[in-house]
Amino acid sequence: MDLFEKIAKLREDGLAQIQTAENEKKLNDVRVALVGKKGQLTEILHSMKEVAPENRREVGQKVNELRDIFNARLDKAKDNLLKKLVEEKLAKEAIDVTLPGRKTYMGSKHVIRIIQDDLEKFFIGMGFKVVQGPEIENEHYNFEMLNLPKDHPARDMQATFFVDPSHLLRSQTSPVQARTMEKHDFENGALKMISPGKVYRRDDDDATHSHQFAQMEGLVVDKNITMGDLKGTLEAVAKHVFGQDRETRLRPSYFPFTEPSVEMDVSCFNCDGKGCSVCKNTGWIEVLGAGMVHPNVIRNAGLDPKVYGGFAFGLGLDRFAILKYGVDDIRDFYTNDVRFLTQFRQEED
Repeated sequence: MDLFEKIAKLREDGLAQIQTAENEKKLNDVRVALVGKKGQLTEILHSMKEVAPENRREVGQKVNELRDIFNARLDKAKDNLLKKLVEEKLAKEAIDVTLPGRKTYMGSKHVIRIIQDDLEKFFIGMGFKVVQGPEIENEHYNFEMLNLPKDHPARDMQATFFVDPSHLLRSQTSPVQARTMEKHDFENGALKMISPGKVYRRDDDDATHSHQFAQMEGLVVDKNITMGDLKGTLEAVAKHVFGQDRETRLRPSYFPFTEPSVEMDVSCFNCDGKGCSVCKNTGWIEVLGAGMVHPNVIRNAGLDPKVYGGFAFGLGLDRFAILKYGVDDIRDFYTNDVRFLTQFRQEED
């Protein structure tokens, strides 16, 4: 077989091998065997010394033409293999768009946030402003500004979480009121504010107690503020949250930062004041503490207690949620059980 016949035979066999290559690996093996550095076309070029001088040019041209043909067919075959792989993958991963979609569950506000947002809107409508403050507080604002002397039991480490000798996790949001009173310009009008947020106290967690809970405190300071102003505000809050048919009453109490101090009860919404297990057969349920701002607290803010006065109140958002929705265990607010939390979805705006 002369060299021209060998080239023709190689063309026929090579094109057949390219056409029958089943995958990219086999195709690459064919490429190496045909046009690689040690491939069959290269071997033909290395045997040119055996070709008559007058035929060498023609042999070289035919080898180069065949190399171009092989490369073009190899590239086309590779493209076809890749296209086939993509089609197979798409077919394997095909999505049946006629199938019904999976239901998407949207999140909702936490029940405590629902109560807080509702009360914030209510107080803003009454002319109050919402003020936030630090959760890590110093003793001066958490205690001393609020008429809590050095030896008061509330300052004991068993009642609060100290992070160092002079700083603690705030035990109420009252420090926000103290800070705001210091900065407020009373020449331009009264101070009317609420301060919602988390507070922390050393307590054993059970169905009715938690070491962390949400609180909202309110403060009004101006000239000629009376107990009547406090009573009217608290009645409006109780009726807004628990219903317009609820009755309220104030009982004497004691808090270091108010004088006089009171606790407010609302008529039991379970028995309508007749007496039941919910209200311990009294017909009343305690909901918050309040009072007229103590003169020492007014004085600590740099004001003259003979000129300025005010009232303050504090309510537990967790307790309001428990009473409003009939929740049995305060821990339900923090365990994040979706079955519990989704019950309150309808309360959102």
